[in-house]
Amino acid sequence: MKKSHYEHLSSWFDSYVEPFLITDEEGAKNISLKIVHTRKVCEAMALLSTGEHLSENESIIASTIALLHDIGRFPQYQRWRTFRDSESDNHARLAIDVIREQNLLEGIESSEQLLIEEAVRCHNLLEPPSKIKSPTRQFINLIRDADKLDIWRVFVELLAQPPEERATAATLGLDDLPGTVSDNCVAALNNGSIVHLDTVSCFNDFKLLQISWVYDLTSVTARRVLHERGYIPILAATLPARDDVREAVSKALATLSA
Repeated sequence: MKKSHYEHLSSWFDSYVEPFLITDEEGAKNISLKIVHTRKVCEAMALLSTGEHLSENESIIASTIALLHDIGRFPQYQRWRTFRDSESDNHARLAIDVIREQNLLEGIESSEQLLIEEAVRCHNLLEPPSKIKSPTRQFINLIRDADKLDIWRVFVELLAQPPEERATAATLGLDDLPGTVSDNCVAALNNGSIVHLDTVSCFNDFKLLQISWVYDLTSVTARRVLHERGYIPILAATLPARDDVREAVSKALATLSA
């Protein structure tokens, strides 16, 4: 894949998302969140590409996947006013629709087109399909790691804002109940498991879900960046002061320094 392909797609992205900003104030705030997120995921992917010693061609493919991974978020929010897939449609599937409708991968080798689409399609799955092999699996892992690194940033910055200034769609409509956390979510994290979204009932549970993602990171570089940025302790500091919560978070943190 040529660098010029990526540069063209990057320009296309700016033109594509601009009309989605023409909406009410709350809608523009949520759309802006995803525009910035996409660019930050591209930055995170660049770090991973360097840290994991990708070739120039592999780095361009990885950057393209990062640029397109959430392109379905824009029609999703415009149509349903939510980023919650269960209340709208799978945003990864919507991304594939946009990629094909806009002929975004035209002129790229068919094997690379398939690789890009598969990585976009699988980036939000709880677990990647077991039958997918390298090199596709490598790029699925990369986008999942890069995506998580920036979602952690989003929520750390969001927690620093007054509730009335937050992009509401980012919290998936979950109630912010400061002293509340679900025992089953704490138990899952304590067991070293990923907290499932369908078990989440409040914003604190969603924080536990995000902390549990440390168990899903696949690259040494992603774990190093996460440790350096300190996102997990910041998220944990906003959780209820319970011994079982502290124990579960400590176990998660230990995986980053292991």
